[in-house]
Amino acid sequence: MSAQFQPDQTEFDYEAALLACARGERFALQAIYARDSRWLYAVVLRLVKRRELAEEVLHDAMLKVWKRAKLYSPALGSARGWVYTVVRNQALNELRKHKSEVNAEDHDLPELGQEDNQELAQDAQRLSRCLANLEETKRNAILLAFLDGYSHEEVAHRLGAPLGSVKSWIRRGLLKLKECLG
Repeated sequence: MSAQFQPDQTEFDYEAALLACARGERFALQAIYARDSRWLYAVVLRLVKRRELAEEVLHDAMLKVWKRAKLYSPALGSARGWVYTVVRNQALNELRKHKSEVNAEDHDLPELGQEDNQELAQDAQRLSRCLANLEETKRNAILLAFLDGYSHEEVAHRLGAPLGSVKSWIRRGLLKLKECLG
């Protein structure tokens, strides 16, 4: 079931790109990076808050994507989601390592062009509508975990809820978001 990766497709096939990475085809990683690096960088920068660290983290995360592409399984979720999870987890690991070094006032944002800003605004509006449709507990748990970078345990503590409930809220909320955004 080896899908051939076509980098010039109008619809980008992340799964085929990851399978190509797993086969050692470097252009596939380059294609993923070319397509999503600005968004991935924004995710990392939101968490680590320092440009130079964000660049390092994104580089290290893309190396992990390359090395671990063969571990990706379509049964566990979307390929794009897998890539974003690897990058986000790398940023969170780095943040935990350098927590005392991160300056809360160092909030450089990536520079984006007008087209990028319009696309981001449209994506943000869709996401906001979908988040607004979630139950408050699910929405809060997702925002704390994915926007603020808290672990499930930290979310449970902040919300004063059992860990199992928080994990369930996040999982169910993400499924609803995926359905809404799909």
